[in-house]
Amino acid sequence: MQQVVRAPDLKLRVRTKPVKKITPEILKIIDEMIKLTKTFVDPEGVGLAATQIGRQESLFIAKLDNNQFEPFFNPKIISKSKKEKIFFEGCLSIPDYYGETTRPISILASYMDKHGRLVTKRLKGNLAWIFQHEIDHLNGMLFVDLVLQQKGKMYKAVGKDATGADIFEEVRL
Repeated sequence: MQQVVRAPDLKLRVRTKPVKKITPEILKIIDEMIKLTKTFVDPEGVGLAATQIGRQESLFIAKLDNNQFEPFFNPKIISKSKKEKIFFEGCLSIPDYYGETTRPISILASYMDKHGRLVTKRLKGNLAWIFQHEIDHLNGMLFVDLVLQQKGKMYKAVGKDATGADIFEEVRL
């Protein structure tokens, strides 16, 4: 099974190339990405970009509200809402580290679906957040870059309390 590429590996800093056609090979990669993402339970994996498995195609998978994973090919953000929210964000490529990021709460997105159809859709909530996080990956950017840019706070998970909840310590950047 594939492994998740971890920072500071330079494969995470690659700008991806468009997917020209949905092929059986690409769909197999998607299946492997879904299987890999499902192995992460604490914390849960909710998205994975091609760069995180060392690939250069412009694609990612995201967990939808119905707990199913969906692939997104050649994703783009057409517009962003003015209303923003602070997210407590983590990444499978940077285990145990989390940060506060400010992102729009909804976006107008375009992408190709697994059947090769172009889709334009307004995304809100978790899917809008995941979409933005994964597009950053496809552009060679990590959430910590955004935390630094926005002068947000970073935290490291250092253990669990008696109830099983994570204990975090602030990390100086």
